[in-house]
Amino acid sequence: MFLQNEPSKIHITQAHELIQNRIHRTPILSSKSLNAIFECKLFFKCENLQKAGAFKFRGATLAVMSIPKVDLKKGVATHSSGNHAAALALAAKSRGIPAYIVMPRTAPQIKKLAVQGYGAKIFHCEPTLESRQENLEKIVSKTGAIVVHPYDNYTVITGQATCAKEILEELGEVDYIISPVGGGGLLSGTCLSAKYFSPNTKIIGAEPAKADDAFRSLKSGTIQPSVNPITICDGLMTQLSDRTFSIIKNNVHDIITVEEETIVAAMRMIWERMKIIIEPSSAVTLAVILQNKKKFIGKRVALILSGGNVDLDKLPWAQ
Repeated sequence: MFLQNEPSKIHITQAHELIQNRIHRTPILSSKSLNAIFECKLFFKCENLQKAGAFKFRGATLAVMSIPKVDLKKGVATHSSGNHAAALALAAKSRGIPAYIVMPRTAPQIKKLAVQGYGAKIFHCEPTLESRQENLEKIVSKTGAIVVHPYDNYTVITGQATCAKEILEELGEVDYIISPVGGGGLLSGTCLSAKYFSPNTKIIGAEPAKADDAFRSLKSGTIQPSVNPITICDGLMTQLSDRTFSIIKNNVHDIITVEEETIVAAMRMIWERMKIIIEPSSAVTLAVILQNKKKFIGKRVALILSGGNVDLDKLPWAQ
């Protein structure tokens, strides 16, 4: 049903063929003004324009399509702060099956409304990994639904890898791809696509300094817990899993942390100069450039804008 081992090049290629008619092949945009400011060539992969508003739809779609028909009737379940929740809800709706979603009570209202709009049933929990898992287990025991973890699932990781595959197909070899990192599904998938399709491309994970468990995990060599993360990047508060960490530690070039004020500045810069809506979790990639300008001068850099599901009544520069 789901992949049991780290995905291969063939797995990613086949996955892309399977889902390409169900997802958007999102555009890659550039900005002359931002290139001039940072003295490099920046390419923005706009997963904020993906269905359900985030890259998560790739992995959720592949996961739902990988479940045998005989097992689909009981539906799917997951825990998520928002983007995976909406993605799985929409993917489930497309196959006419129920979706049960555990969401932290602190999740943005816009993301809760999206999940409800796609027909899924929401169960609220406390904003901790323990509470998420406990509530999910209760739901699965009652419904028999199949769990589609937001990142600790090789099939989901394979789906997320198709994002970087599209970048490399369109741009050819780039010096760097910068990806946000929370649970590590997108970053680990990005690492694998670079490994298979452009081995000279270096992958950098971008992470809030106030939710730096991935950075600490990479430095220590073991998974470090995410303890009370306090960041506007609600999508980056989860910690790495065994599957994602194994891929990341063996393939990532670096993980760079960024300050909250830099994230806000990067988010506003993209809104103002590129005229597109992104959420704070997306802005960490440009924030890496903002804080480390010299490192990227003269380079070709692809930045993944992971999502655009932001509460317009709570913009960070208006608080």
